Amino acid sequence: MTTAPIRTDLYPTRGAAEETTPRQDPVVWSAPGTPGPIAADDLSAFDRDGFLAVDQLVGPEEVAELRAEMDRITGDPRIKADERSIVEPRSQEIRSVFEIHRISEVFGRLASDPRLVERARQILGSDVYIHQSRINLKPGFGASGFYWHSDFETWHAEDGLPRMRAVSVSVALTENYPTNGSLMIMPGSHKTFLGCAGATPKDNYKRSLQMQDAGTPSNEALTSLASDYGIRQFTGSAGSATWFDCNCMHGSGDNITPYARSNVFLVFNSVENAAEEPFAAPVPRPDFIGARDFTPIR
Repeated sequence: MTTAPIRTDLYPTRGAAEETTPRQDPVVWSAPGTPGPIAADDLSAFDRDGFLAVDQLVGPEEVAELRAEMDRITGDPRIKADERSIVEPRSQEIRSVFEIHRISEVFGRLASDPRLVERARQILGSDVYIHQSRINLKPGFGASGFYWHSDFETWHAEDGLPRMRAVSVSVALTENYPTNGSLMIMPGSHKTFLGCAGATPKDNYKRSLQMQDAGTPSNEALTSLASDYGIRQFTGSAGSATWFDCNCMHGSGDNITPYARSNVFLVFNSVENAAEEPFAAPVPRPDFIGARDFTPIR
């Protein structure tokens, strides 16, 4: 009789109590001096802060095409009824559409665009695949925010990503103002992993994508992190982009302004960091949330 090998869990979470673990992985995985589109100083800043803002990564004509495609998708009742669409509990408007790079050829082209892929490769030091893609919409007059969290905590606990070797990019499809629920990050927080308290309920994703519960830090932990690192808010015109490490503590507030805020999020994971069995959940989340196709982007 053989037994399965015991895995080493570098980042324990969803236990009886919160616990912090120093980061065990590099932030920038490529060797110093490796050619790529990110300048050396910007790469050093990404390593230090966990994020990098890029103005006008996508041009106005491309933004107009992406906006038109977003409007087409969110206006399609078949897509609203699809399990990949997450609907606001109160307004019944679409909050997010997942696996957008497979639903739409337009967003599929963006996901494989060298301007994005080469930056991801440079940060992660390898070929990459799409672990997750989505559009997030915050219509005006009351769209709810996304509470403070580390993406990696969920991806590790529920999707089975073993290491911190993933990076996200948020591309603005509308103006991101300080007032309409724009992204906030605690600079430097990516260097500490916060393991959250509490077990993962079965099919947790069905609730968490509307309102996060499991994997949410305590007020005391957030206060301590904010005291140590501060909070940076990201604004910018449509077409601007923010890259951020998978373990950044981040969130965004409600949008009570008249001005919609819509972004597309693409998560690039290293092919050398493919998802395993979840580290703190009964079963993996569906593929449209945490991909199990590890084919590298070419």
